[in-house]
Amino acid sequence: MAIMSAQLIFSLSLVFLVSGAHMATISITNNCPYTVWPGTLANAEHPQLVETGFELATRGTKTLNIPAKWAGRFWARTQCSSNFTCATADCGSGQVACNVAVARENGSGSKCVKATCSANVNAVCPTELQVKGTDGSVIACKSACEQFKDPKYCCTGAYADNCPPTNYATIFKNQCPQAYSYPKDDASSVFACTSRANYAITFCP
Repeated sequence: MAIMSAQLIFSLSLVFLVSGAHMATISITNNCPYTVWPGTLANAEHPQLVETGFELATRGTKTLNIPAKWAGRFWARTQCSSNFTCATADCGSGQVACNVAVARENGSGSKCVKATCSANVNAVCPTELQVKGTDGSVIACKSACEQFKDPKYCCTGAYADNCPPTNYATIFKNQCPQAYSYPKDDASSVFACTSRANYAITFCP
């Protein structure tokens, strides 16, 4: 099971690696007091799911069937307008379904496969990473990679093989030790389930 708190859904996505020969199911529940629009993105070598985005009202649940040996991401978009641009985690489609190319280019947030965390990450978000709502409040916290497009934050180029955590990654890791804080955070943030496992994602548990 993977659980994310209300404060985290804007800056993190869930990465699933479904092993074994059997299909899995993922049940996504929205316990937030507002609508969210989950997005999905398969890794490059895997097929996209039938639905790459959908609306999930408060207390709503949706179950998705995931192919065997599938790997991909799930994240939540919020404050989406009538022409479907979203204040957080937008994937550039202009519709409920995500534009896969845009979602992949944006990285869909940081990665995690297990995030049981009640910390208010927005409260400690550095000013340069903050996303603010129309009322001026902080509604999201970008990853340093997304904000700066710098190889040292994205673990690309000269940093592909040697990429230590940065000060930004440390801020988030201190708040949520089990959540992915930067692209090379596998050692403390990747968890494996037994074969034939199903999964549940709860926003605002």
